[in-house]
Amino acid sequence: MSKPIGYYTNFTPGEETLLATLQDNYGAAFEKISKREKLVILTVLASHIGCQLEGDCREEIFTIAKEMIEQLTIDDQAGIMEAIIVQVRWGQNFVVPKEELPMQQ
Repeated sequence: MSKPIGYYTNFTPGEETLLATLQDNYGAAFEKISKREKLVILTVLASHIGCQLEGDCREEIFTIAKEMIEQLTIDDQAGIMEAIIVQVRWGQNFVVPKEELPMQQ
């Protein structure tokens, strides 16, 4: 069973915020949202956060991601997503040396 939205966010019951509306409409643990819909939300939020960050991405990361899609089970892919979300949220951040980044044009 999932924990409620407030466990992961700054939501406080009784507040009139988007988080309160989400909980009212979709359940305290998003139980009224399908797995596909949750992944759409995750994709959109990850893309938005990624666009807010500075820097480039090494080409090899795209290759690794493609290999994960091709070679890992859905469960392992979800596990990788969970691990990365925890690392993004709680500050594990490797700084890529400039010489490893793609050339800027």
